[in-house]
Amino acid sequence: MVESFKQSHAFKKSHTTRMYARSNRERAKELSEQGKAHKAKMERLNERASEWIFAKNNEDRAPGDPVDLHNLYVKEAITYTERAVQDARRRGDTKIKLIVGKGRHSLQGVAKLKPAIKRLLQTQGLVVELDPKNAGVLIVNLDGRSTDTDSVLSVDDIVRRFEY
Repeated sequence: MVESFKQSHAFKKSHTTRMYARSNRERAKELSEQGKAHKAKMERLNERASEWIFAKNNEDRAPGDPVDLHNLYVKEAITYTERAVQDARRRGDTKIKLIVGKGRHSLQGVAKLKPAIKRLLQTQGLVVELDPKNAGVLIVNLDGRSTDTDSVLSVDDIVRRFEY
C-alpha cells in the first residue's frame, strides 16, 4: 500500500503543469522514474505475497488434492490455475478441483475468482462444473467432456436455478 501511494505521488508530481511551465523537465522525468521504480517494487512485493499465500493455502496438499486459490487476486489465481492444470495433465489426471470460494469476502459479496477462472478454462476447451457439495469449488474436466453423473451441476445450471 505504501509503495502504491509513493508511486502515485511521484507520478502526480511529475505531471504537474508547474513542472513543465518552469521548464523543469529533468525533475519531472526524475519523479516519473521514481514512480516507475515504486511500481516495480510494488509488483515484486505483490508477487512474493501471492507466492506465500498460495503456499500457505496449499501446504498440506498432495498431488490430486483440490488447489486452494483463496485470497489471491484474479491475475494471480489465473497463473496458479494454469500451473495446476499443467501439473494435473502431466500426472494423467482427468479432473482437477479448484477452491475459488463463494465470493463472500469479495467487495459487495460478488465472486471474482469463480467467473474469471471459469472463463479462462472454457476458452481452453475445458468443461467447468460446480461441485454439488460446495459451491465454492470448481471441478475441471481436463478431457473436455462433461461429467456423466447428474450429481454435478454446471455453473450455468446453478445460476439459472437462482434466477427464477
